[in-house]
Amino acid sequence: MEAMVNKSEMIPPKDRFDLKGCNATMKAVVTTGNGGYDKLEYRDVPIPTLSPGEVLLQVLAAGVNNTEINTRLGWYSSSVKAGTEALTDAEKEEAKIKADGGWNEATPFPFIQGTDCCGRIVAVAPGGDESTIGLRVLVRPCIRSSGWNSLENIWMASDFDGAFAQFVKIGAEEVFPVDCDWSDAELGTIPCAYGTAENMVYRAKVKKGEHVLVAGASGGVGSAAVQLAKRRGAVVTAIAGREKLEQVQSIGADHIIARGDNIVTALGDRSVDVVVDNVAGETFGEMLKVLKRGGRYVSSGAIGGPLVTLDMRDFYLKDLTMIGCTAWDEPVFPNLISYIEKGEIRPLLAKTLPLDQIVEAQRAFTEKKHVGKFVLIPPPLK
Repeated sequence: MEAMVNKSEMIPPKDRFDLKGCNATMKAVVTTGNGGYDKLEYRDVPIPTLSPGEVLLQVLAAGVNNTEINTRLGWYSSSVKAGTEALTDAEKEEAKIKADGGWNEATPFPFIQGTDCCGRIVAVAPGGDESTIGLRVLVRPCIRSSGWNSLENIWMASDFDGAFAQFVKIGAEEVFPVDCDWSDAELGTIPCAYGTAENMVYRAKVKKGEHVLVAGASGGVGSAAVQLAKRRGAVVTAIAGREKLEQVQSIGADHIIARGDNIVTALGDRSVDVVVDNVAGETFGEMLKVLKRGGRYVSSGAIGGPLVTLDMRDFYLKDLTMIGCTAWDEPVFPNLISYIEKGEIRPLLAKTLPLDQIVEAQRAFTEKKHVGKFVLIPPPLK
């Protein structure tokens, strides 16, 4: 679906950035390989050169996500058995050896990460629509590389350079102008987390009056799922750390469960229509127990551990549907833009930091003491 151009969001010509007069390099964080924070290098790199059909964005804000950390650590490798926080040095080394730590192919190190991007269009490739120059946009990071009839997909910042830089290039069809009074940083919280959450509730066909259980509800995807299920009229039970329950309830959760409490005891057997679970790990079995007959389990992650114990009797005797979500469906991102412009969702911005403080941002992110998203702000252009 092509994004609609919003003229009110355009920069006056006198205020537009003169790309021809700028230095040929930009500041960026380059991830050089699998490993620790030492693999994040803040340095000068060439400004991207556009290919036909692409646009160049000045990055205004870039959110921090689990996926960037997981990719750097090699967590997507088949050799890894534990959750992100429990990843051992031995598993990191094994991931390097196997070189299968990316989503699709081997991760293209060295490259620029950054899956979330709020930016301004500053240039278009020859033959592109120059009237879009100056628009503030959000980037859809999940690209259906073989068209909407195929689930094949590639991701900005996992398969090619992303937004941890002053500029990023992307296909023109992946940018969506947005008309709202949110700050750049607030918009920078949206693409990955809200796109992932919207894809899950869309695929699971969440309906008004259904009971939806959201695990990891204080994180970026979980907190988005709470809001997106509520806007569909669902009754939401959210699981989060005990110290975050009040904040999770403030974004719309009807009921709350402290992480570590027994879910079946708290809710009872067959009490939930849909489970949205990006945690997995030890609680996976409890999630299936609380699903009603014909219930749906949907997931796009496994931060608590990728290997789970499945009692097949819970699965087939209750006629459950299990839905894996990575490739986004076509309506997902246009839906999000409309929700923002109608004021139906709100951003959860935990903190902003300068781009060169990415290590501090990722370290704070992994401590999981926050609710919402950390967002990085690139340096001003000179």
